[in-house]
Amino acid sequence: MNWWLRHAETTTGVAPSLLAADFGRLADELASLTDAGCDIFHLDVMDGHFVPNITFGPFIVAAVRRLTDLPLDTHLMLSRPDLYVGPFADAGADALTIHVESDCDVGDTLAAIEARGVKTGISLNPGTALDETKPYLADLDLVLVMSVEPGFGGQSFRPEALDKVRELCRLRDENGWKYAVSIDGGVAGGTAPGCREAGADILVSGSWLLAAEDRAAAVAELRG
Repeated sequence: MNWWLRHAETTTGVAPSLLAADFGRLADELASLTDAGCDIFHLDVMDGHFVPNITFGPFIVAAVRRLTDLPLDTHLMLSRPDLYVGPFADAGADALTIHVESDCDVGDTLAAIEARGVKTGISLNPGTALDETKPYLADLDLVLVMSVEPGFGGQSFRPEALDKVRELCRLRDENGWKYAVSIDGGVAGGTAPGCREAGADILVSGSWLLAAEDRAAAVAELRG
């Protein structure tokens, strides 16, 4: 079974984006999402510079870590993620996903993440060509395709992102690489089938999933 899946009988992982959670009831939110069948928690870290929003730092990741045994994919939307590999690894992140557009040496930063025993991930924005990630794909554990502009939740899904998902799956199969393909942004009941058809392994859903009255049914709908 893959590292991001709880259920051996499934192939699509569901990752709630905790940015949409009620942080005043964090323990309850995590328990609810776990009971609903989610596989992995997605934590969006924003610095107000790389993206026009500020969220949280390692202390929130550490708090989530104390409350769950599920894997934590920490998505570093930071201009200088290289400066924060240690703090987020120490906080308990299972995967650190950095942006290929970051103002750092991407290869060195990925090597630093791997050296801490943490899964390595790269993300790319909608306007970034997939070619920018190719120097790193052979050694990655995760590639996160953004299907909205990063920074705020609740945006509309951009279907052109599915071309990147398909190409990432093709390259992985052709070369025998190991990374999971994740997609984030506007993922909901109506857009999930296209994501699965394109080959996405992990569906990150924030506003739609967290707002569902029946979260277990919403998870099942995402998983297909």
